[in-house]
Amino acid sequence: MTILPLMLRSLVRLLTSLMAQPTASVSTLLYYSDLLPRNLNLERLVRTEFLDRENYLFHFLINIMRCFW
Repeated sequence: MTILPLMLRSLVRLLTSLMAQPTASVSTLLYYSDLLPRNLNLERLVRTEFLDRENYLFHFLINIMRCFW
């Protein structure tokens, strides 16, 4: 019962970041999952504020993409 509010808050943060800044959030996912090449032009799109400690689903997606791609 206590994990549900954490995941719900993380889901809301993930969805709002994907809807408000889709390019920045997708490029951040790809960058930290090592699927985006290390390029200075592409690094301008990467936002480190998406990597808060409480953004569990964002970290989960990064780790899943690291493992399977």
